[in-house]
Amino acid sequence: MSASHAHHHHGHHDHGGVAQGGDFGRAFVISIVLNIAFVAVEAVAGLIGNSMALLADAGHNLSDVLGLALAWAAHLLSRRPPTPRFTYGLQGSSILAALGNAVLLMVACGAIGWEAVRRIANPPDVMGGTMIAVAALGILINAATAMLFARGRRGDLNIRGAFLHMVADALVSAGVVVAGLLVLFTGLEWIDPVTSLAIVAVIVLGTWGLLRDSLGLALNAVPQAIDVESVSNELSRLQGVSAVHHIHIWPMSTTASALTAHLVMPGGHPGDAFLAEVAHIIEHKFGIGHATFQVEFGDQCVDEYCAQ
Repeated sequence: MSASHAHHHHGHHDHGGVAQGGDFGRAFVISIVLNIAFVAVEAVAGLIGNSMALLADAGHNLSDVLGLALAWAAHLLSRRPPTPRFTYGLQGSSILAALGNAVLLMVACGAIGWEAVRRIANPPDVMGGTMIAVAALGILINAATAMLFARGRRGDLNIRGAFLHMVADALVSAGVVVAGLLVLFTGLEWIDPVTSLAIVAVIVLGTWGLLRDSLGLALNAVPQAIDVESVSNELSRLQGVSAVHHIHIWPMSTTASALTAHLVMPGGHPGDAFLAEVAHIIEHKFGIGHATFQVEFGDQCVDEYCAQ
């Protein structure tokens, strides 16, 4: 490669691999402990009260405990520094955790839905009072744990997954309270399995976005918050840049993104200060903290791109 096409690397902030968004270790510990305790209470109450809605919610909460554990592990791994082999550290583990969390919830929905359909045909006797008491406790626990993740839900898909699950759990528990009241006052036991199907629908709807987004990140799709055309236009407007090509943007984690781009600058190399300023602009406007630029003078063809 000729000297006019030398590579220039700038804007590689956060070299330590620390995930953005703060440390949620304490939030994870509190949430996991509270939810494990509640799962035990809810499962026992569901068996004693013969409530499929409570058992469904307990199964969902158990999957949330496993999901929280995955998210916490990924949160810790993503903060580990880079190594010669993992040059970006283990930030990508947060993407895998978010994807695993979504898949886990979908599997739980399938199991709950199957059992609910089976019970609609032959609904057992249900203790409505038990449903109401336990589900009311669930509303308090899930709402409290959701607030622990509230401040990080917009900047980290991993934290967003934890937050959405806790909010959904609170809403689902509210649904179980309503079902318990209906069973108590009408005596219609089929309301319980039908409610569990409604719970499954709520979980699937809430999980679909997480599954779609995490799968996209796992396949190196451009993060939804970043518009490639806007990035290209921003680079094209820079003084001395006549063309921009080979733009690639991909996620390194649920919070960090990287970019590479070729800048055609016929007037010559602009200097390191210019490239550092471009990296700063890209990070400030688009949240891309790892940017690599290749400067080309436009005096010869580069792949299928030729200077005009």
